[in-house]
Amino acid sequence: MKVSQRNTNALALFAGLAVGAILSLWGCGGGGSSPPPPVAPTFAYVANFLSDSVSEFTVDATTGALSNTGTVSAGNGPSSVAADPSGKFLYVCNAGSNDVFAFSINATTGALTAIGSSVPAGTQPLSVAVDPSGKFVYVGNHNSNDVSAFTIDPGTGALSAVGTVPAGTGPESVTVDPSGKFAYVANGTSNDVSTFTINAATGALTAVGAAVPAGNGPVLVSVDPQGKLVYVANFFSNDVSEFTINTGTGALTAIGSVPAGNGPASVVVDPSGKFVYVANQNSNDVSAFSIDAATGALTAIGPTVAAGTNPCSITVDSSGKFVYVTNQLTNDVSAFTINAATGALTAIGASVPAGNFPVWVVTTSGNN
Repeated sequence: MKVSQRNTNALALFAGLAVGAILSLWGCGGGGSSPPPPVAPTFAYVANFLSDSVSEFTVDATTGALSNTGTVSAGNGPSSVAADPSGKFLYVCNAGSNDVFAFSINATTGALTAIGSSVPAGTQPLSVAVDPSGKFVYVGNHNSNDVSAFTIDPGTGALSAVGTVPAGTGPESVTVDPSGKFAYVANGTSNDVSTFTINAATGALTAVGAAVPAGNGPVLVSVDPQGKLVYVANFFSNDVSEFTINTGTGALTAIGSVPAGNGPASVVVDPSGKFVYVANQNSNDVSAFSIDAATGALTAIGPTVAAGTNPCSITVDSSGKFVYVTNQLTNDVSAFTINAATGALTAIGASVPAGNFPVWVVTTSGNN
């Protein structure tokens, strides 16, 4: 599937997710007690496809509201952004210039500073992911039908190429499971999901059996926090595929599928593993689901909630309190609070402006 089939305004957009951390504020200590440790500021970053930039935001840890603090140049057509678990580094893949930019994150302000020169990826990279150990980066390359692997220099954040492995046809997104043992790739043209094991020493990928069928036009794959379930947003069949994970081999077994909105472009599991959220690009809304703890099957939570125009990417902060959605055609980011009991979403004020054609959002904590 060519990305232009999903949206004629740009080359390539959606997929994956890399979710960072938002920490709760601590109250003042009582008389005679030690003061609480300082709370790390939290940040959000948005890849703006048509303005070749990344927008920087601070996050209010109490309300979830975003404040735009600046913009930094990226490559040509930034299509995805991911942060390392320490909150020290940010990585951006660029679908137009076929490369990956690395940035350091200022722990106090969240400002980004480029780390050296960009490194080559495959052709039309759409998705970038960092493994949970912060040692490796993976990039799904849509037009060369493969995944690039890189190691991260722990001191500088610079990337070094490990190699590439074939995926299915038209890989749209790549993600790594919470254990760091497995990687999953949604292949938009071959309508399936590839599974790989990760070499813990080198970061190299090895395919696990044949790809498993998904729906029509799978664009984003997400793993639950326990590493037991996989959910895939299928853009053309307007649904979400559900799978269980063999925790020993990483192999996937289909559970079924559930209807979403029109043109589901992104899916994410909340940190509690109780809820799933889907950004529906063509119906301009977000679907919410609860997860059956026994089977992994999804059940819709009430009606969808409105987002901006052409919502593309969705993420949940690690506290499980807030959801953020990029809206391509209104050039902004919608924010929502999560009802901890029901999973229902409530909008946080008006959407916040980003750059031109925002396609990916990630949050992270300045705890470096």
